[in-house]
Amino acid sequence: MERINHTSSVSEFILLGLSSQPEDQKPFFVLFLIVYLVTITGNLLIILAICFNPHLQTPMYFFLSFLSLTDICFTTSVVSKMLMNFLSEKKTISYAGCLTQMYFLYALGNGDSCLLAVMAFDRYVAVCDPFHYVTTMSHHHCVLLVAFSCSFPHLHSLLHTLLLNRLTFCDSNVIHHFLCDLSPVLKLSCSSIFVNEIVQMTEAPIVLVTPFLCIAFSYIRILTTVLKIPSTSGKCKDFSTSGFNLTVVTLFYGSIFYVYLQPPSTYTVKDHVATTVYTVLSSMLNPFIYSLRNKDLKQGLRKLMSKRS
Repeated sequence: MERINHTSSVSEFILLGLSSQPEDQKPFFVLFLIVYLVTITGNLLIILAICFNPHLQTPMYFFLSFLSLTDICFTTSVVSKMLMNFLSEKKTISYAGCLTQMYFLYALGNGDSCLLAVMAFDRYVAVCDPFHYVTTMSHHHCVLLVAFSCSFPHLHSLLHTLLLNRLTFCDSNVIHHFLCDLSPVLKLSCSSIFVNEIVQMTEAPIVLVTPFLCIAFSYIRILTTVLKIPSTSGKCKDFSTSGFNLTVVTLFYGSIFYVYLQPPSTYTVKDHVATTVYTVLSSMLNPFIYSLRNKDLKQGLRKLMSKRS
């Protein structure tokens, strides 16, 4: 019971945010509100276009719809609190609220990671083993892949949340970040974080790197297969479809690896930019990246808009 009492001595944390200057708060609020609205609108349109267009009822778009849904929830878990703090003089978040935000940050972020791996596998089967595509990517298999991608990350997130909850916070409660991320919160603990650091440097990289390796393997095989295709139009089609996924993967994983594949003690304010990329910008850009040169999706969006008008 003594451990619990010490832990609860800090009832709230203060999020310093992106800037401590009062004159920056309203511009940041307007900027991130616009980004948030664009993210919600873009991803919601993707989901509706896929749901109401029979031509988009394929595994690739099935996975894309869940990626868009995850992006909406992921961005909401981060940006909603940011917007509140931009307009508030007291930029606080409760202890329970901090753990909750962190839980969904990792659960939804790793959900995105797993879904990107599943989408890469879908492209791999479509390009490298097209004759078995229908059986390999059956609706039953697709549902199982989505169910795993959405459930497994919650176990990873729960592990880190429970390990964090056992720590004692009795000194500073100021988080040098705009969200409750693991590394800056661990810096505030006045008890040993040895177990947390060991888990963060062993289990966490495995959870991050494994989907990335699956993606890398899939696209290497896709590249070698496409280069063997004699038809130029066939090459362009396969490169175009796979290129959308690869662009998203590069943006998402580049920023994540920069932030998380380092010891908590080396975490600095400079990592805020990279965190913004994978928590906010990546989710906003995904609809544009997938629909920019995707004729089927653009046609689905036009049909959706014509129905509403």
